Amino acid sequence: VQLQASGGGLVQAGGSLRLSCVESGRTFVGYRMAWFRQAPGKEREFVASISGSGRTAGYEDSVRGRFTISRDNAKNTLYLQMNSLKLEDTGVYYCASGSSIAYSLRKADYDYWGQGTQVTVSS
Repeated sequence: VQLQASGGGLVQAGGSLRLSCVESGRTFVGYRMAWFRQAPGKEREFVASISGSGRTAGYEDSVRGRFTISRDNAKNTLYLQMNSLKLEDTGVYYCASGSSIAYSLRKADYDYWGQGTQVTVSS
Protein backbone atom coordinates (compact mmCIF):
# COMPACT_ATOMS: atom_id res chain seq x y z
CA VAL A 1 0.00 0.00 0.00
CA GLN A 2 1.28 3.44 -0.94
CA LEU A 3 0.01 6.88 0.02
CA GLN A 4 0.96 9.98 -1.94
CA ALA A 5 0.14 13.32 -0.34
CA SER A 6 0.15 16.65 -2.16
CA GLY A 7 -1.24 20.17 -1.98
CA GLY A 8 0.93 21.76 0.65
CA GLY A 9 2.53 25.16 0.23
CA LEU A 10 3.05 28.63 1.61
CA VAL A 11 -0.06 30.60 2.52
CA GLN A 12 -0.82 33.73 4.52
CA ALA A 13 -2.69 33.52 7.79
CA GLY A 14 -6.42 33.47 7.12
CA GLY A 15 -5.94 31.72 3.78
CA SER A 16 -6.92 28.26 2.58
CA LEU A 17 -5.28 25.12 1.22
CA ARG A 18 -6.60 21.74 0.15
CA LEU A 19 -4.47 18.66 0.69
CA SER A 20 -4.95 15.44 -1.26
CA CYS A 21 -3.77 11.91 -0.64
CA VAL A 22 -4.04 9.12 -3.18
CA GLU A 23 -3.91 5.53 -1.99
CA SER A 24 -2.83 2.65 -4.19
CA GLY A 25 -2.17 -1.03 -3.66
CA ARG A 26 -5.47 -2.17 -2.20
CA THR A 27 -9.22 -1.53 -2.25
CA PHE A 28 -9.67 2.00 -0.87
CA VAL A 29 -13.26 1.63 0.22
CA GLY A 30 -13.91 0.52 3.78
CA TYR A 31 -10.78 1.63 5.60
CA ARG A 32 -10.31 4.49 8.03
CA MET A 33 -8.12 7.37 6.85
CA ALA A 34 -6.62 10.31 8.69
CA TRP A 35 -4.41 13.35 8.60
CA PHE A 36 -1.69 13.98 11.17
CA ARG A 37 0.81 16.82 11.33
CA GLN A 38 4.20 17.45 12.84
CA ALA A 39 5.61 20.86 13.67
CA PRO A 40 9.38 21.35 14.07
CA GLY A 41 10.57 19.95 17.36
CA LYS A 42 7.18 18.49 18.25
CA GLU A 43 5.50 15.10 18.23
CA ARG A 44 3.30 14.07 15.33
CA GLU A 45 -0.28 14.92 16.29
CA PHE A 46 -3.76 13.97 15.15
CA VAL A 47 -5.65 16.42 12.93
CA ALA A 48 -8.70 14.65 11.48
CA SER A 49 -9.98 11.19 10.67
CA ILE A 50 -12.77 9.75 8.53
CA SER A 51 -14.48 6.38 8.53
CA GLY A 52 -14.28 3.93 5.67
CA SER A 53 -17.74 4.90 4.45
CA GLY A 54 -17.04 8.61 4.78
CA ARG A 55 -20.15 9.11 6.91
CA THR A 56 -18.41 9.89 10.20
CA ALA A 57 -15.35 11.96 11.06
CA GLY A 58 -13.45 13.32 14.04
CA TYR A 59 -11.32 16.43 14.48
CA GLU A 60 -8.71 17.76 16.83
CA ASP A 61 -10.21 20.60 18.86
CA SER A 62 -8.07 23.39 17.42
CA VAL A 63 -9.07 22.62 13.80
CA ARG A 64 -12.74 21.79 14.28
CA GLY A 65 -14.86 24.26 12.32
CA ARG A 66 -11.91 25.32 10.13
CA PHE A 67 -10.80 22.03 8.55
CA THR A 68 -12.93 19.47 6.70
CA ILE A 69 -11.84 15.92 5.95
CA SER A 70 -13.50 14.07 3.07
CA ARG A 71 -12.88 11.18 0.72
CA ASP A 72 -13.77 10.19 -2.82
CA ASN A 73 -13.80 6.41 -2.84
CA ALA A 74 -14.17 6.30 -6.61
CA LYS A 75 -10.86 8.13 -6.95
CA ASN A 76 -9.08 6.45 -4.00
CA THR A 77 -8.43 9.93 -2.67
CA LEU A 78 -8.54 11.56 0.75
CA TYR A 79 -8.82 15.34 1.16
CA LEU A 80 -8.29 17.93 3.84
CA GLN A 81 -9.80 21.35 3.20
CA MET A 82 -8.10 23.86 5.48
CA ASN A 83 -9.66 27.30 5.91
CA SER A 84 -8.83 30.26 8.19
CA LEU A 85 -5.28 28.98 8.52
CA LYS A 86 -3.26 30.10 11.53
CA LEU A 87 0.48 30.31 12.17
CA GLU A 88 0.23 27.32 14.48
CA ASP A 89 -1.08 25.15 11.63
CA THR A 90 2.42 25.14 10.13
CA GLY A 91 3.98 21.70 9.84
CA VAL A 92 4.39 18.60 7.72
CA TYR A 93 1.02 16.97 7.09
CA TYR A 94 0.88 13.20 6.77
CA CYS A 95 -1.98 11.06 5.50
CA ALA A 96 -2.48 7.66 7.07
CA SER A 97 -4.56 4.60 6.34
CA GLY A 98 -5.80 1.89 8.67
CA SER A 99 -7.29 -1.58 8.37
CA SER A 100 -10.64 -1.06 10.08
CA ILE A 101 -13.77 0.90 9.31
CA ALA A 102 -14.39 3.33 12.17
CA TYR A 103 -12.40 6.55 12.34
CA SER A 104 -9.76 6.84 15.04
CA LEU A 105 -7.67 9.55 16.66
CA ARG A 106 -4.82 7.18 17.59
CA LYS A 107 -1.59 6.90 15.60
CA ALA A 108 -1.36 3.22 16.55
CA ASP A 109 -4.56 2.51 14.60
CA TYR A 110 -2.92 3.37 11.28
CA ASP A 111 -0.76 0.94 9.34
CA TYR A 112 0.31 2.95 6.32
CA TRP A 113 1.70 6.47 6.07
CA GLY A 114 2.40 8.90 3.25
CA GLN A 115 5.59 10.87 2.84
CA GLY A 116 4.17 14.17 4.10
CA THR A 117 3.52 17.55 2.52
CA GLN A 118 4.76 20.83 3.99
CA VAL A 119 2.25 23.50 5.00
CA THR A 120 3.69 26.88 5.99
CA VAL A 121 1.44 29.66 7.25
CA SER A 122 2.98 33.13 7.30
CA SER A 123 1.87 36.33 9.00
